[in-house]
Amino acid sequence: MDWAAWFLRLSAFDVKLFTFSGTTFTVFSLFKLALAVVLLFAGAAQLRRWMVVRVLVRFQMDLGTRQAIGSIVRYLVLIVGFVVILQTAGINLTAFNVVAGALGVGVGFGLQNVFSNFISGLIIMFERPIKVGDRIELANIEGVVHDIGARRTTIVTNDNVAILVPNQRFITDNVVNLVYLNAPVRLRLPVSVAGGSDIEQVRAVLLDAAREHPLVLKEPGPSVFLLSLGGAAMSFELLVWHLPGAATRHQLSSELNFAIGRGLRAHGIQNA
Repeated sequence: MDWAAWFLRLSAFDVKLFTFSGTTFTVFSLFKLALAVVLLFAGAAQLRRWMVVRVLVRFQMDLGTRQAIGSIVRYLVLIVGFVVILQTAGINLTAFNVVAGALGVGVGFGLQNVFSNFISGLIIMFERPIKVGDRIELANIEGVVHDIGARRTTIVTNDNVAILVPNQRFITDNVVNLVYLNAPVRLRLPVSVAGGSDIEQVRAVLLDAAREHPLVLKEPGPSVFLLSLGGAAMSFELLVWHLPGAATRHQLSSELNFAIGRGLRAHGIQNA
């Protein structure tokens, strides 16, 4: 074995590259620093999974709460770990004062949305207006919350499409959480029929369509409102209660509309 060649290769890693904050960095020291950062990220991710799957599940917490606590612990571990790694590498953190000032200016301009989404993510994790597994509506987006991250929340729609929504929208926009109260919700269906139709017959058709649907709750039961009588059309509204997790509002509306249409045709009642 050529010990001289091996020694030369090894000594190449001790070549001085630069000096920062009074500490001299070599190829080997930079390699150790990068390895420590990689291990920190891997360890923090593994710790989060271990807490969510093994530890917190013993306290009978729901999945959303476990993931929120796990994410917060992960962020704390990353922050403390970075400080420890930099201090161990001999880097004086006071040397980053200028960098921190420049970063503050950047946050105020180019990074304000990123910072806002991060803070919004922490608010969501603590206040929990939404949680993993909730069915929500946000603007024209409807789906189930799949994951809540530091900057964005993943929503899986009824078409099994994942949409990444910035966390800030859940703080500033109106969000409909259909399962927030863990209680039945009411669905309203407008129905218009030709003027002169038998209103009692129309009411019976609407109630029969609702009562025969398996997802419509028997208690509280369905009801029918007559909204208008005049003109060439009469307007009704069918109100039914259902569990939001059993079916989507669009699916239930469509199935009830099909049943109402069949019932009206069977009794010779024309839609307006």
